[in-house]
Amino acid sequence: MALTIDELKVLIQTDEHRQLELKKTTGELKDGMHAACAFLNTEGGWLVFGIAPTSLKILGQQVTDTTQREIAQALSYMEPQVDVRVEYIDVPDRPDHKVIAMHFDGWAWGMVPYTYHGCPYYKVESTTKEMPRDMYEERLRRTKPDMFAWERQPSDFKDITSLDEKLIRGVVRLGVERGRLSELALTESIGDVLGKWKLTTGERPLNAATALFTKDTGMYTQFTMRLARFQGTDKNEFIDNQRVEGNIFVLLNEAMNFFRKHLNMHGKIVGLVRDEL
Repeated sequence: MALTIDELKVLIQTDEHRQLELKKTTGELKDGMHAACAFLNTEGGWLVFGIAPTSLKILGQQVTDTTQREIAQALSYMEPQVDVRVEYIDVPDRPDHKVIAMHFDGWAWGMVPYTYHGCPYYKVESTTKEMPRDMYEERLRRTKPDMFAWERQPSDFKDITSLDEKLIRGVVRLGVERGRLSELALTESIGDVLGKWKLTTGERPLNAATALFTKDTGMYTQFTMRLARFQGTDKNEFIDNQRVEGNIFVLLNEAMNFFRKHLNMHGKIVGLVRDEL
């Protein structure tokens, strides 16, 4: 339903605020689009042209085909594209003058942040500001967590020589034995193997490759694991306490060895087979 002149009067009676931006004419269209982008990145709001900024008098303006094209062109610079209804409201005491109003929906977590001419804006109270880079990047990460996940970022190591080639070859052999890899993988270079597994960017390993195959965990404090067995059901007394460092395969092997060391196992003979319980 279109906005009426009475509804417009109610809308503007409190002057500009976090969800309302008033402009005298579309001569301020560029600044208005900055505010529109800010609405899209914050809580939404109204952008209104044709209101005197101090007196809040409803002036309107003449609207021509050129005016409408300029508005459409300005909206096209918003990324992602927005589908917004532009309302033209007649001013009763000024024939041929119209107020131009647009409502923009607000932003929610998981949505792509908006930009105007490539720059993101947001609202701080009634002020339109450029969005800080860290805020913009955090919002991008929220929309594409897989793309911006830690394991998909380039490693601190410059090339694949930091990785354990023997371990990689062992994984390849196991994959071939299990029928998950072609025997051709046995003769491929390490770089080609990692590339097919999407574990490199150019010559540089991703963090995922480092986590799996690194020989040097010194740069990564997260490649540490604490293993403990406690006396009783609380954590007041240790029976065994161990700290291990290494890539994922090392940590997995050490954890399994620790479990085997401390988990009591017994079995029974069923036919000619011993079943572990």
